[in-house]
Amino acid sequence: MPAPDGLIDVHHHAIPPAYREALGDRVAIPGVDYPTWSPETSLEVMDRHGIAASVLSVTAPGVSFLEGTERIRMARQVNEYYAGLLAGHPTRFGAFAVLPLPDVAAAKDELAYAIDELGLDGVAMLTSYGDRYLGDPEFEPLLAEIADRGLPLHVHPAAPPARDLQTFDLPASLYDFTFETTRTVVSLLFNGVLTRLPHLKLIVSHAGGTLPFLAKRLTYGPTIGKYLTERAPADVIGTLRGIYYDIAMSANEFALPALTELAAPDRILFGSDYPFMPAEHTTENVTGFRTYAGWSERQRTAIGRDNALALFPRLAG
Repeated sequence: MPAPDGLIDVHHHAIPPAYREALGDRVAIPGVDYPTWSPETSLEVMDRHGIAASVLSVTAPGVSFLEGTERIRMARQVNEYYAGLLAGHPTRFGAFAVLPLPDVAAAKDELAYAIDELGLDGVAMLTSYGDRYLGDPEFEPLLAEIADRGLPLHVHPAAPPARDLQTFDLPASLYDFTFETTRTVVSLLFNGVLTRLPHLKLIVSHAGGTLPFLAKRLTYGPTIGKYLTERAPADVIGTLRGIYYDIAMSANEFALPALTELAAPDRILFGSDYPFMPAEHTTENVTGFRTYAGWSERQRTAIGRDNALALFPRLAG
């Protein structure tokens, strides 16, 4: 399939030079080999795999490894770098703005600049900041503004905040990232955020982590503890079906059947996780997407392209 008619990749990372320099010798994600990246390598991988456009984002730890004004300055540098890429490749790249969280006031200022002045396409957040997940009341005013603006919000997992968590000397991205996605969505569910913000265009990574497996179990909250009667959403499954799910690292025979049972067909999006997953994995994920027998061809077209274009209409050009 020629690239201009191809997939839209909503989970594609970019590493601006200033960001990589600021990260320095810090371990971004413990146990994870940090890749090299350039716009040219992204475009080459995209062309090779029939990916027409990619929506770029930074991965964990975002800009949270910096403090105060340094964090605010780095968010601005990343977003301006992304704006330059969009100007040079307007139909090939989109971008999610990074925000200087957990400073919500500064994040609101950067949101306005990144969207209104730079023209970025949406917002990227992590599953948690410090020990607070996205369902924490502190974040709701920011989420409400994102929802009111009609912006897609892509949520990427971060390393678990618990310092005494047993890791078995394994990287968090190997398996714990899936639980972090689940934790932050559960916090949004049971703190009522998704009920109060039904118009929030929330995109979660990696087929929703363990959410497809746990969806029915999450309906049993009031059965397990009556105190949850007031906190549980009236329709847990319906709320989960309203979330968008990317299939980065998940286009396989184990994850897709469960996701397809939970997610509405217009709520699944293609993702590659390049370059933190190498080009060979992009081949694997594209192949899994193209060959999965559980979708009609109309659904496959929607998942690969049309659902994303509804969220990112600028890329329709």
